[in-house]
Amino acid sequence: MRLGVLDVGSNTVHLLVVDAHRGARPLPAFSHKAELRLAAHLEDGDRLSKQGETKLRAFVQEALQVAEDKGVEDLVAFATSAVRDAANGEEILDRIRETAQVDIKVLAGEDEARLTFLAVRRWFGWSSGRLLVIDIGGGSLEIASGIDEEPDVAISLPLGAVRLTRDWFTADPVPADEVRKLRRHVRAEIARHVGEVARYGPPDQAVATSKTLRQLARIAGAAPSSEGPYVRRQLRHEDVTEWAEKLGGLAPEERARLPGVSERRVPQLPAGAIVADAAMDLFGVSRLEVCPWALREGVILRRLDMLTN
Repeated sequence: MRLGVLDVGSNTVHLLVVDAHRGARPLPAFSHKAELRLAAHLEDGDRLSKQGETKLRAFVQEALQVAEDKGVEDLVAFATSAVRDAANGEEILDRIRETAQVDIKVLAGEDEARLTFLAVRRWFGWSSGRLLVIDIGGGSLEIASGIDEEPDVAISLPLGAVRLTRDWFTADPVPADEVRKLRRHVRAEIARHVGEVARYGPPDQAVATSKTLRQLARIAGAAPSSEGPYVRRQLRHEDVTEWAEKLGGLAPEERARLPGVSERRVPQLPAGAIVADAAMDLFGVSRLEVCPWALREGVILRRLDMLTN
């Protein structure tokens, strides 16, 4: 069957069309996305702005037309941190549901972590043992650990790269004192949850998902995406620490010249690196394996699991 997944993320809104069958690997057929940066459109007590709503509504309408044009038989639509945390998020989704006739469900942060974990488990398989999965989104940080397809622990923290950039930085390049303040805040937030993960034992394999971590890996020398998803890509903690110290002090145009960095993600990269450094340090991870599958693929796999033969 041809399945469409509409992912309303904090940074990017993405329609992924796949050819999928139960028990088979989903094959990407078409991708349509836009960087709406909804997390940056939160204002007045965390309300999504009218401009943000207008952009989202227009993209949803466009995505539905694309899905129809591409022959999508089943569409799954979900929203993550930016809409989840917006005081008027459900109101906006209700208006979109009414006009566009599409049911966009809000994913809880823990469910986001669980579905990402499922995708990583299916990608690496049972031989990878206990997994620790780290995903840095625009609005939140997800952490999950487990030995099966359902993680033993799934955590979501408000430590996304766009959110932190908006709330903690006042200039770019970032003042050194603001870098230090954010570093202390991030480490204190993550440290509160280390025990929840550590009680199940150390991971056999630690895995990175999300665009932020993939870009950090590329900056540190990993193969470009043009070489395909099956090339092994790693991210070493020592490299993350080095770049977490450097990135904030670079001018935006200098960051934009780094390998694999997209122009629109230039501002959020320093905050993302600070979160990555803290997570790897506090969980005792020396190296992350980069996984090309993440939340969208987890949603697809869960949907396929629910289909009857």
